[in-house]
Amino acid sequence: MKKTVSLFTCLFSLLLSAQTHVDFNRYFQDQTLRIDYYHSGNATDEWITLDNMYIQGTWAGNPAGLIQWYNMGKYAAKVYDLVSNNLIFSTGYSTTFSEYQTTGPAISGTSRTYHESVLIPCPKKRFLFIIEKRDKYNILYPVYKLVIDPSDYHIINESTKRTDDEIYPVVKNGDPHKTVDLVIVGEGYTQQDQETFKKDLDYFVHVFFSVEPYNSHRKKFNITGIYTPSHESGTDEPRQRRYRNTPLGSSFNTFDSDRYLLADNNKVIRDVAAQVPYDAVLVMVNIDRYGGGGIFNWQTVFATGSPLRDCVFLHEFGHAFAGLGDEYYTSDVSYEEFYPAGIEPTDPNVTALLDPQQLKWKDLVSPGLEIPTEWGKAVFDSLNHSMALLSKEKASVIQRLHDSNETPGAIRNAENNYNNRIFSLRAEIDSFLFNHPLKGKIGAFEGAGYQSEGLYRPTVNSMMHRFDMNDRSFGKVNERAIIKMIEFYTE
Repeated sequence: MKKTVSLFTCLFSLLLSAQTHVDFNRYFQDQTLRIDYYHSGNATDEWITLDNMYIQGTWAGNPAGLIQWYNMGKYAAKVYDLVSNNLIFSTGYSTTFSEYQTTGPAISGTSRTYHESVLIPCPKKRFLFIIEKRDKYNILYPVYKLVIDPSDYHIINESTKRTDDEIYPVVKNGDPHKTVDLVIVGEGYTQQDQETFKKDLDYFVHVFFSVEPYNSHRKKFNITGIYTPSHESGTDEPRQRRYRNTPLGSSFNTFDSDRYLLADNNKVIRDVAAQVPYDAVLVMVNIDRYGGGGIFNWQTVFATGSPLRDCVFLHEFGHAFAGLGDEYYTSDVSYEEFYPAGIEPTDPNVTALLDPQQLKWKDLVSPGLEIPTEWGKAVFDSLNHSMALLSKEKASVIQRLHDSNETPGAIRNAENNYNNRIFSLRAEIDSFLFNHPLKGKIGAFEGAGYQSEGLYRPTVNSMMHRFDMNDRSFGKVNERAIIKMIEFYTE
């Protein structure tokens, strides 16, 4: 069986390499075809229905990289030429729906609907459009097919200019075909907040180029900000019963995780972003809170005001741009079986270590380190367990004081006492990671992808694990993944 799989993999690789060079001018015109659809379902059932198609401005992608090299994303969109049957374009991506399928409500059978888009270079002739999905073994299979004629009069071809929006070119390094084109869209900025939007835009562009590998590749990026006025400042905070009328539909409490901030109004997001060529959309939310979200080849969302805002921004973009997985495992998340047991994840920085001799970053492993790598996990887990117990005890005690009608002063004193103890314990956890003797070394450290056991990360700590404000390093494994994606768009 292993030989059969290996043979199939080799044949597939040969076929793919033979098709990786596609003559852009033969098959495509230099425009973007946006395919909008509704994606509905739960953990076991799903269906896709077409919404609309749009012919829009210049294709932002790399004409020399029409076939993806990366094996990432829960879904893949593929375009086949109907005359030659050749695969002429492919891209991998994940969506909010793909994450929803791993949550408790979806597993229990509750269906939801999300609006999604796929952007492709506009073909010159009729073509077959296919959406594929990964099964539990990470093998792609078709879930939607449609023959499309780009000359069909049902395809909308109208101006992408929105009269109330303002466009701010911040970084301009040339032809969108040869650069990574980022568009940062403001969310929750009223007309009175426009100057705040410009300041925030400049600030986060500075943060972006303050770390590697973005700093050394700054000439390969175009970055544009788009201000779109909001009726109200901020974003929805459902647990606090605060709701704001904003254009992009952003909200905390995604999948009932209070800190998880995403934007659901995909059609408006795409309409706003379409005013410029773009490879990736980032949504900058005007609120002083900790939170954000990043989904591969889908969207980056980040709040602007928390003390950890720089790290949140960089961390979430790492997810969305390079497909990096979360390297932490002690924080609560809403996913169940996000990584199926016994299956190698597609993330470049998370491994199930099914074959230690074939570790995906084995060429970067530090000399002398064993695989898997002992790092004092039991000590770290004990500290986090103590933190969880202390936080639970605090909540119980404060509730009991409220129920007993204690004075506000007594409740405040109790809160301060617990907060000081929690702060001290958190500092001990940070010190354990940030000053670890193996800091910066590359191995296979157990604990990643929300799982304490069975998944491994490449370093003790990085930007994809616990935020260190004094060391915003992604680590060599993650940096390499980011650089490969930059090169895919530019070389």
